[in-house]
Amino acid sequence: MDTKESLLLKVKEKIERELDCLLKKSSHSLVFGKGNPGAKLLFIGEAPGEQEDLMGIPFVGAAGRELDKLLHSIDLSLKDVYVANILKYRPPDNRNPSKEEIECHAPYLLQQIQIIQPKMIITLGNFATKFVLADFNVNRMKTIGGISVLHGNPVPKEIDGFHFIAYPLYHPAAILYNPRLRSELQNDFKKITGLIKDV
Repeated sequence: MDTKESLLLKVKEKIERELDCLLKKSSHSLVFGKGNPGAKLLFIGEAPGEQEDLMGIPFVGAAGRELDKLLHSIDLSLKDVYVANILKYRPPDNRNPSKEEIECHAPYLLQQIQIIQPKMIITLGNFATKFVLADFNVNRMKTIGGISVLHGNPVPKEIDGFHFIAYPLYHPAAILYNPRLRSELQNDFKKITGLIKDV
């Protein structure tokens, strides 16, 4: 029987083989995911940045270092979580992803989710939050409020019979640009350990 690691590797190979997207041509690396495929917690960001593109690993730049600190603050590490992005290739100049790009990359993220089967999906920032709360439907993203209203509020969700808690948080990059958000993000993070006990 295939392990979660081997199933994820097949998805990664599938992206390399079949994804037809202009971002693939303008990027250095496929940025697939990192962490423990058996984790209860799945963190989803928007897209790789410059450092991630160069190294082929999500959340390794300044925002990644902030995420590591936040995880350590609640006694977690990469052994306890899995981290991925909606987009698997970096948009030029870190611009926002387009609707078409999200649609193009979303099936692979959904395959990652179905393999990992997390108890909680922690969405980092506006795009990931809107996408997950819109039931992974790009056309419904416009109907979802912004992260400043939604952060810190868990939402029970279900997709294809699979139940999980969606938990929206500010993206760690946000606190680099707006340090006033740091305490809010730290407080929201502290709730994770209590929430995961209930699922």
